[in-house]
Amino acid sequence: MSTLSTVNNNHSHPAAATAVKPAQSARRRNAEIQGYRGLAAMATVVYHVWQQYFTYDADGSHAPVANRYVNALPSLEVIDFFFVLSAHLLTLSYARAAIDGGSTKPARVFLFRRAIRIVPLYFLAISFIWATRNPSLPGDWPDLLRHLTFTQVFDKEQIFYTIGPTWSLSLEIMFYLALVALGPLAARACRRLRSRAARVAVCAAGCALLYVGPMVWIAVAHYGFEVPHTEWPVYFGPQARFGGFAAGMGLAVLTVALGERGRLAPKAAIPLRVAPLVGLYLLSLLSADPEDFATTFYHPLSALLWTVLLFATLHVRTQGRLEAWLSARWLTGIGLASYSLFVWHEPIMLGLYEAGLLPPAGEQGFPLAVLIVLVVAVAAALVSYWVIEYPASLLGRLKDAKGQSRDFYPEVAR
Repeated sequence: MSTLSTVNNNHSHPAAATAVKPAQSARRRNAEIQGYRGLAAMATVVYHVWQQYFTYDADGSHAPVANRYVNALPSLEVIDFFFVLSAHLLTLSYARAAIDGGSTKPARVFLFRRAIRIVPLYFLAISFIWATRNPSLPGDWPDLLRHLTFTQVFDKEQIFYTIGPTWSLSLEIMFYLALVALGPLAARACRRLRSRAARVAVCAAGCALLYVGPMVWIAVAHYGFEVPHTEWPVYFGPQARFGGFAAGMGLAVLTVALGERGRLAPKAAIPLRVAPLVGLYLLSLLSADPEDFATTFYHPLSALLWTVLLFATLHVRTQGRLEAWLSARWLTGIGLASYSLFVWHEPIMLGLYEAGLLPPAGEQGFPLAVLIVLVVAVAAALVSYWVIEYPASLLGRLKDAKGQSRDFYPEVAR
């Protein structure tokens, strides 16, 4: 078909032309999400280099950047963004089923698709790094077992062992299990309600309870029982960190409830983007003492701010400068490999540091160290994506749309 005939066909059939717009909008928003992932993954690298370059002496610990206002930027932890975004995307289908009716995929299909997304790279990376650090058997096999079962988050001593940032994947897996249990329950409960507003209210109330619960836990643990912040399982476990997922679930409910209504004009969205960024910066700036209010409630508060920022980006009427920048090819390419970057960057950083390939600790060496680690880790992540992640994703073709094993050799019809 020629270009001319395609254009004429779209003009002669308005319904066909307008049908293209939702698909184009979905592709644009997917690119923006990948851009956000790329930024968040790189910010995570900067954060862990910042941690690595702390110095310690008789006077205590010293951040790699002396100016506290500048230091608040690299010390901004963004793990809650990943929790919010993951929960938002994965809850959308359940929210649609609960609010507007319809069905959801069986739990086995959902868990199978999440497993092929998370497990192959994770198991390979954990096994490889553990083997390099345990050259003689049996090695620290309990640590390996905890990591392979995603239970390291409950271990006070070794929660950050092997590959430190992967403690968050323990929570991710627990969220998947919670979602396949709570999602269908919410859909069944909402079928009894005739009013759409009532169904929205029930879903929103459930998300609010899941968000408030961890805050109550944190408050009771910190102020009631005076549990120190170094009791990692208390403050890093699902009972304390589920608020990030709950915020993302609430965003999914809001997105389904609004649909195409109430989309923001680019200029109207600016304050809703600037305010959470300022709030995140202030949280980082004020989190100097590990026992103060800002640090204690940093994660539930940052999750709420990330939720507002995502809403103000994804629920806009037309593409503005921010959306165009987020959709830049170089950034979406990093976003595509963000999971590999998240998994590999810490072992790469430690390997470079131990080999003497990074500048010595101190304020002068920190910026160059960030640059070196970013370049090497991003390159490794891109290779990891195409060599490990992408081939593993093809395992999804083993199942059909109903979750049944696909028959690759059907009998020839007679």
